[in-house]
Order: sequence, then C-alpha cells, then structure tokens
Amino acid sequence: MKFGMIVTARSGAQWVGAARAAEKQGYRTILLPDTMYTPSPLPMLAAAAAVTERARLRPNVLAAPLRHSAGLVRDVAAVQLLSDGRFELGIGIGRPDAAGEAERLGVPWGSARQRREQLFEAVAAVRAAVDPSPEIVVAASGPRMLAAAAEIADRILLATQPVATETEVAKMVRIVCENTDRDIRFTHQLVGIGDHLPFWLGKQGLTADGLRDAGAAALLPEDPTAAADLLEYRREKYGIDELLVIDELATTFAPVLHRCTSPVAER
Repeated sequence: MKFGMIVTARSGAQWVGAARAAEKQGYRTILLPDTMYTPSPLPMLAAAAAVTERARLRPNVLAAPLRHSAGLVRDVAAVQLLSDGRFELGIGIGRPDAAGEAERLGVPWGSARQRREQLFEAVAAVRAAVDPSPEIVVAASGPRMLAAAAEIADRILLATQPVATETEVAKMVRIVCENTDRDIRFTHQLVGIGDHLPFWLGKQGLTADGLRDAGAAALLPEDPTAAADLLEYRREKYGIDELLVIDELATTFAPVLHRCTSPVAER
C-alpha cells in the first residue's frame, strides 16, 4: 500500500513543516486541494519540493476546464523541474460546485462532454511537452467519467461520496476494467477512522455511527490490524493500492500507517 497526506496550508512555515513531517512519517505523496478557498496548489507544491527529497507531489485535483492547456504545461514543467521528476498530475473535470469558480475566474463552463474533451486535451498536452512526463491521476465518479479516465489515466482516484459502500466502489472499478486492458491502479480517500471524522464531514451532519450504519467503505476500523487487513484485501481484490489521508486524521491513522509500512517480519 501507498499513502498520501492531504495537507491544509495555513502559513508558509506550517506548510513546509507539514511537508517535511509527512515525508518523515512514511507518506509517499503530499497533496494539496485545488479550490478557490485554498492556496493555488502548484506554487505550494513547488515550495514542498524544495524541502523534501523523496515524497511525490500532487494537486488533488486540478480542474481542467479552469486552466488553459498551454499555461498548465508551463506550470507543470516548472514543478517537475524543481522536484527532480517527483510531480504527479492530479486532474479531473471539476467538482459539482466548480461552475461557480469558473464564473469567478471568467472562464466558460461547458457541458460534461466538453469538460471531458478539455481534460483529454490537457493530459495530451502535458504528456507531449513535459519531460519526464508525470503520472496522470484522474479523479472520476460517474460511469461516463470512469470510462473516459480508463482511456487516459495511469491511476484513477475513485471520487466516491462519503457514504459509498464497498459494493459501489467495486462497481466503479469494474466499469474502468471493462473499458481498458491496461493495468490501472486505484486511489481511495479515507473519510474517517473509528469514531474520528474530519471537521468538514461533521459540518455536513455526518457521524461515524451513521457512516458505519451505511456501510461506508472509506471509514476504517480504528484497530490497526483490522484496518491494515482490510486495506490489503482491497489492494488484492480491486487494485486499490493507495489511500489518501487528510492531515486532520494523521494522528489517529498513525498506528495503521505504521502497521502497513513496517517490514512483514515485524507484524
């Protein structure tokens, strides 16, 4: 299993300190959201590149319709240069509420089909012009987007709702596999562990008990052994070999991380 930490940046010092700490703790990838309410991720990831040595760096995720492909290529190439090839391009067609962000930025927000075309164009441009070409991680949820991602992604972030069940996750994986013969791996995001949820989920009225009752796949048991066994099962069965952990849950998740990343002989 691989693990990525989604870090909320609050200041320059806090951000670079968090990047260093995530790498030291064993997280393979450092991620930053791309919203109008958080710092622009590409310059932030460039700063993280300067204070880390091994960690991969990924926006989670850029909305292709909000960026011109030529400008995206230039920015990606810069971060790839500064990180010595550790950048990964997390990209998608935009969250459901991203139409408002497009309006604020003064860019058109097309139909779902048009936004998928913009995604294909952006990925093709980056692959053609950036050396080394970064791994392409496409966020997808619905059947059409999953099928589109199967054509172009190296890895797919399964953009599930917090209450999505394992059956729903398995269906998403199956759609991808039915649309490609390439070996695509999958990423899933943790929504909670035991009774611990991030603050933003609580604001939506969700509770750990409610998620357990719903059979939410992204809520892990707090027992490190049980959680590690479940992650390993999903890695083998579905190819979900990366889990994203929001920094707010890092302390609670630490025993699971240790269990999953320590040598087998120590387990």
